[in-house]
Amino acid sequence: MKFKRLFLFLITLLLINCSNNANSEEFIKKATGRYYYNSDELIEVYFDNSQLFMKWRGANSIQPLKVGDETFFVKEMNEKIKFLKNPDNGKDYIVLVPKQENDTLFYNFKKLGLNEKLPSEFLKNNEFEKALEGYLAIKKKDSLDSSINENLFNRMGYNELRDKNYDKALQIFKINIALYPYSNNVYDSYAEALMKNGDTVAAVVNYKKSLALDSGNSRAKRFIKKYDTNN
Repeated sequence: MKFKRLFLFLITLLLINCSNNANSEEFIKKATGRYYYNSDELIEVYFDNSQLFMKWRGANSIQPLKVGDETFFVKEMNEKIKFLKNPDNGKDYIVLVPKQENDTLFYNFKKLGLNEKLPSEFLKNNEFEKALEGYLAIKKKDSLDSSINENLFNRMGYNELRDKNYDKALQIFKINIALYPYSNNVYDSYAEALMKNGDTVAAVVNYKKSLALDSGNSRAKRFIKKYDTNN
């Protein structure tokens, strides 16, 4: 009998705890979605059995701890978050709860619209024009944004080149040229990809562009001397 009473007490406690942690249908509908973490990175919020989960920076099943009404603690961020609508623009946000009571409240991570994508998502889907448009918009807003780092695109391009994905490599290098038109290296990389794709004429043109920006580019000099029919 004593064991039975203890068992019932534990079950009741578990049910109460689950009830407290359950999220309403209204909140689930409001919170589910994708949020800008930065200009080219997402926080994705989803629910499983009414429990909130997040995908962020490669982790696909982060489960924040519910600590209040629509308020959660995310251990991986070491932050409390809350889901709020910004009265200035009517958009939904994930908000970092201020550490101190009098600290300013910022609307940190805006929810994406249904058809909104990040530039990297367009790039992954081979939608290169849309990717370029997105990256140029990022550069216009902040030319030092880490998501448009020249070396980052160069590495991505060479990764595709090593895998013999020549078309994608060329498109990535073209994006880098559009972002950094005064860099000798972007033309050098593009020329190398053109050469490996069998287009020596276009490779010569771009090696000349690289050489014009860096007269010490010995590789460009050698290639032009060997393949430029106008010499």
